[in-house]
Amino acid sequence: MDLDFTADQLEFRDEVRTWLVENKPSQARPHDTAGMRDYDVAWQRTQWDGGWAGIAWPTEYGGGGLTLLQQLIWYEEYAAQGFPGIDANFVGLAHAGPTLMTRADQQQKDFHLRKILRGESVWCQGFSEPEAGSDLASLRTRAEIDGDELVVNGQKIWTSFATVADFQELLVRTDSSGSKHHGITWAICDMTTPGIEVRAIETIEGGDEFCEVFYDDVRIPLSNVVGGIGNGWSVAMSTLSFERGTAFTANQVRIAKVVEDLIDFAHDHVGPDGRRPAIADDEIARRLARARASVTALRAMTYRGICQNMKTESPGPQGSMLKLFYAEMAKETAALALDIIGPDALRSSSRWDPDGWVGNYFFSFSQSIGGGTSEIQRNIIGDRVLGLPR
Repeated sequence: MDLDFTADQLEFRDEVRTWLVENKPSQARPHDTAGMRDYDVAWQRTQWDGGWAGIAWPTEYGGGGLTLLQQLIWYEEYAAQGFPGIDANFVGLAHAGPTLMTRADQQQKDFHLRKILRGESVWCQGFSEPEAGSDLASLRTRAEIDGDELVVNGQKIWTSFATVADFQELLVRTDSSGSKHHGITWAICDMTTPGIEVRAIETIEGGDEFCEVFYDDVRIPLSNVVGGIGNGWSVAMSTLSFERGTAFTANQVRIAKVVEDLIDFAHDHVGPDGRRPAIADDEIARRLARARASVTALRAMTYRGICQNMKTESPGPQGSMLKLFYAEMAKETAALALDIIGPDALRSSSRWDPDGWVGNYFFSFSQSIGGGTSEIQRNIIGDRVLGLPR
């Protein structure tokens, strides 16, 4: 694997950087969910108008038709400009869109994919339930077939941006007669359908983008089923492969900048002993060195994963290695930041400031839960990558 970029790729990087600098929104992203949606869809439309939406998506769906390596370069420059790695468009761009491209019928693709790229529709994910999170196959939300419709009853939880979403990638159980992995169906749910109730959940850092969603005789046309009735587990694994493989690339790049910022801070500010620069503390220096080494390893893993994904239609289980490594590193880095900055971290952010150091620390715990817990990732790696016995 060659980690160096070609001259053409470096030229492309310069082009990306120039466009981002010239077109970056001048105002800060709001912290309320409705404001986030307005900001995010406007920025997505700017990218569409500039020809930068869906760089690696096929041209037939409105994308740029470029390579995953060029997409990686975009993510790297995007993160360097301080853009959020996860926004209201995340599920549509990183989950639903790629899943529809590989598993949906042509009518579904034609209706949804360009809307996602243009920022005209926001998606949320209806996978997790109160008793079916990491053990997703235990989901209980039911869907009965009535004529040409599914009639859905049940509950989903931890559904990001459900209060402002237009569509949902929804997993329901249509058959309970076999094993828990069978009889699951993946469907496109219009969030304006009668019978849907959404309740926001306030998180520890003050955000309210997580939600509970309740379904009471919600009718979804069978034409909205993706991959066929009862084949939802296979479709869902495609969705989660994208999430764990390529979707968090921008976050992985962003953490590298955080580590370098912490190293600079440790050189210029007094450390925990109150006498010397933080970098002079042996333990702080050791942890910073480990963090920088981890960033380098994560970068190499990301590049390797991108190169592998260029040879296949859907990411494989190796994405779980990236997800696991990044999640644990995010928590370690957030804790290290508070140890270096000390009480000043409380002055630069508050419970209501998710962009500050304390907000980042609180949020870091979710990285090893959302998208499948670190324990689940270890099981996937052991089973599907290493071939260990169950």
